[in-house]
Amino acid sequence: MTPAKLSFIEKTGYSMADAGANFVFMTMILFQLNFYTDVFGLTAGAATGVLLWPRLWDAVFDPVMGILADRTHTRWGKFRPWILWTAAPFSVVMVLAYTTPQGWSGGALLVYAVITNMMLMTLYSMNNMPYSALGGVITADLHERARLNSFRFIAVNIAQFIVGGFTLPLVAKFAEGHDRQHGWQMTMTLWAGLCFVLFLITFLTTRERVKPVVQAHAPPKQDFMDLLHNGPWRIMAVMTLIHFAILSFRGAALYNYYHQYADKAAMFGVLEQLGLTAPVLAVGAAEPGGLLELLGCVVHGTRDQLGDSKVADVFNSITNMLGTLTTIVVIMASVSFARRFGKKAVAVTGFGLSAVSALVFYLLKPTDVTGMLIITITGSMVYAPTIPLIWAIFADVADYSELTTGRRFTGMVFATIGFCLKAGLALGSASFLWIMDLGFHYDTKLPGAAAAVAGYRVTSSLVVGLLFAICTVLLAAYKLNKRTTIEMADELARRRMLAGQAPVPT
Repeated sequence: MTPAKLSFIEKTGYSMADAGANFVFMTMILFQLNFYTDVFGLTAGAATGVLLWPRLWDAVFDPVMGILADRTHTRWGKFRPWILWTAAPFSVVMVLAYTTPQGWSGGALLVYAVITNMMLMTLYSMNNMPYSALGGVITADLHERARLNSFRFIAVNIAQFIVGGFTLPLVAKFAEGHDRQHGWQMTMTLWAGLCFVLFLITFLTTRERVKPVVQAHAPPKQDFMDLLHNGPWRIMAVMTLIHFAILSFRGAALYNYYHQYADKAAMFGVLEQLGLTAPVLAVGAAEPGGLLELLGCVVHGTRDQLGDSKVADVFNSITNMLGTLTTIVVIMASVSFARRFGKKAVAVTGFGLSAVSALVFYLLKPTDVTGMLIITITGSMVYAPTIPLIWAIFADVADYSELTTGRRFTGMVFATIGFCLKAGLALGSASFLWIMDLGFHYDTKLPGAAAAVAGYRVTSSLVVGLLFAICTVLLAAYKLNKRTTIEMADELARRRMLAGQAPVPT
C-alpha cells in the first residue's frame, strides 16, 4: 500500500518550528560572536569560552535528549510534545541571552553570559532535536520526505532572510537615543514573540505516523553501539561536524570582512543605486517616514562621511538577503533534483561547487563590492539544493539503522547528529578566534588592524573553501545512493506490511 500524501497544511505547518528556531540559529551563526565582543564587551578569550563551552554542553545534551524523546509516550506522540513544552521558555531565554545587565562587573557579566547561553542552547536542543526527528516519522515515503524538507527549508530561508536582512538595521534603529545593548534586547524580543507563535503552529498541524515494526526496548548504550557500526551514520556524523563548523566560522569571518575589509565608499555607492541612502538629518529634524526608514535600512550620510555610519550593517544585510532569496528560489526549483539524480549526487556536486565559490572570494579587492554580491548569489545557487537533502539523508540513516538492527531509534540518530552539529558550531566560532589570534594577532579592541583585516580575507575564503572540499570528499564516500535508498525503503515497507502495519491516512 502506498503511504498517504501529506497535505499542504501539514507540510507548511511542519516547517514553521524550524523557521522559529532559526531566529536563534542564524543570529548565533551571523552575529553572536560579534555581539559578545563588540556589544557585551567581552575579550576574545572570554568570548571563546562563552561560545565554546555552552555549545559543547549542548552537544553532549543532544544524545540525552534523544534518549528522552525516543522513550516519550503521549497521546500526541514522541516528538511533537517537546515542541509545545519548550515554546514559552525558549522564547524568554532568547531575550535574556541578548540582554546586557547594566552596572555589572566583568566577572559577573561573564558568568551571566555563560549561564544564559547555556540555557539557550539546552532549550534549543529540547525543541529542535525532537523537531528534526519528527520529520522522520511524519511519513515513510522517500519523495514525500524530500518535499517535506523542501517546505521546511523554504520556511527556514524566509526566517534567515528576515534575520540576516533586518537584525542589524533594527538593532541600529532601536539603539537610537539609547545604545546598541538596548537595540539588541528589543530586536530579540521581537524575534522571540515570532518564535513562540511558530512553535505552536507546528504542534497543532502535524502528526506522527511511522512506527517501528517491533517495539523493541534496548538500552541507550545498545542504540549508540549500533550507530557506531552504522557506516552511513559515521560518514554523516563527521560531515555534519565540519559542515556546521563552516556555518559559524563563515558567519563570524564575513561580519568582520564587510565591516573591516570591504570599502565603505564602494558599499555606499551600491546602496545609493538601490535607493537606500539619504542626506544627513539636520539637528532636531524629524525622522523621515516609510517602511525602510522604520526598519533602519537607510544610510544617512555622504561618501566622505562614513566613519561612524551603518553602511557596513546595511550592506551586510543586503548580501544576506540576496543570498537567502537566491536559496529560496533554487530550493523551490530543485525539488525534483533528488528524484532524478539522487540525494548523494546532488549533495556532492553542491558542496564541491561551494568550495570553488568560496576560494574565488579570496580574489576580490576591497572595492570589488559588486563581485561580493555576485559571488554571494552564485554561491547560494550551488549550495541551496544541498540544504533540504542533507536532512532527508539523516532520515535515510535512521532507515538504515532499522534495516540492519530490526529496531528504529530515530531520536538517537538525530540526537547524535545534533551532537555533531552543535560541536561543529562551537568549534567553528572558536576556531575563527583561534586562527585570528594565532595567525593574525587579533585584538577585539583593534579590529581594523592590517594583520586582522588580512585574516578576515583569508578565513572568509580560503579556509571556508578547504572545509567545503573536505565535506565533498566525505559525501562522495557515503554509500547510500539513489538505488540503495529505494531498495531500503521497499524492504522496510515490505516488513511493515508483513507485521500488519498499514500507512496511517492523512
